[in-house]
Amino acid sequence: MTQIGIVYGSTTGNTTKYAEMMQQLLGKERADLIDISQAEKEDLARYPNLIMGISTWGYGDVQDDWGKKMALLQEVDLQKKRIALFGLGDQEAYPSTFVDAMGTLYEVLVDCGANPIGAWPMDDYCFDGSTAILNKQFVGLALDEDNQEDKNTNRVETWLQRLEDQWLT
Repeated sequence: MTQIGIVYGSTTGNTTKYAEMMQQLLGKERADLIDISQAEKEDLARYPNLIMGISTWGYGDVQDDWGKKMALLQEVDLQKKRIALFGLGDQEAYPSTFVDAMGTLYEVLVDCGANPIGAWPMDDYCFDGSTAILNKQFVGLALDEDNQEDKNTNRVETWLQRLEDQWLT
């Protein structure tokens, strides 16, 4: 039985790229991909573990598909689920709103009773502000495809290894 749902929304394909990378690293027998634009309540309810990927557009806007489906999260009992977030943003062009959409998704999940895991250190980034910071860490994995693409594969691999102890046991 598949234990992990990787839920993502993608406009340009960058978030899809990392969702697919995560599925490959975790194994297709363990992880399914779920495009949020096609997701229904049952798609989110069936998995004990969820990875949710979202990108930030412009000055802190949520990716369009997530914007249309955010209310769906309120229909699912998230209290017993282990949920980890990853977000894409551009820390140079939008330094004051870097990965803000991940912060927005985090707040919605917490309001729905979830306790997201998978915080990520702020080291090796250069930005001015983000709503995705809690206790001096990102609330999930922060990726910058525009300026730090060369670091993203290692970040994904390291993050998934850290999650293994927290949610896949």
